[in-house]
Amino acid sequence: MRLRRLNHATHRDLGFLLSGLILVYCVSGLALNHLDDWNPDFVVVKRDVRLERSYSRDELTPGLLDRFGDLVGEARFKIHDFPSATQVKLYYDDATLLVDLESGTGTYERVARRPLLFESNLLHRNNVDGWKWVSDAFALLLLVLVVTGLFILRGKNGLRGRGKWLLAAGMVPPVVAIVLFELFQP
Repeated sequence: MRLRRLNHATHRDLGFLLSGLILVYCVSGLALNHLDDWNPDFVVVKRDVRLERSYSRDELTPGLLDRFGDLVGEARFKIHDFPSATQVKLYYDDATLLVDLESGTGTYERVARRPLLFESNLLHRNNVDGWKWVSDAFALLLLVLVVTGLFILRGKNGLRGRGKWLLAAGMVPPVVAIVLFELFQP
């Protein structure tokens, strides 16, 4: 009876303790699972720009380049370069403006971090120094949470009853995925 109470208390307390990390990892995991659909780390805004006319490379002055920036609400460029003979690219804080001098058109692109999701994804990918140990402890505590959870219910609803079938069913998707991966890997 004492072991059973300890098991329940351990499971309950670990559940509460790990809930914050579980929520962060779940939201981040959903975001990272859809990399082909969106950028989970950054908001990228692009817009087309039209100059009043075309220009030659010889006409470019710092003042004229600043006027290009005025078209997109940028005060002053940091640096610029020439990706091709007819293009100039202006670099701002978290933004760029690529201008085609011959056509008098350009593309403005601003990149900003997604608040909270950027940082959560860093943790999920283990890209923060020292986080590996937190992540390892989290994984071990999740194992304890799972094992203690297996022994909470008894009888027909517990591990000896329908619990064993649900446990087996939960193991099917990863086992099938591993087998398929091994069979069809390039």
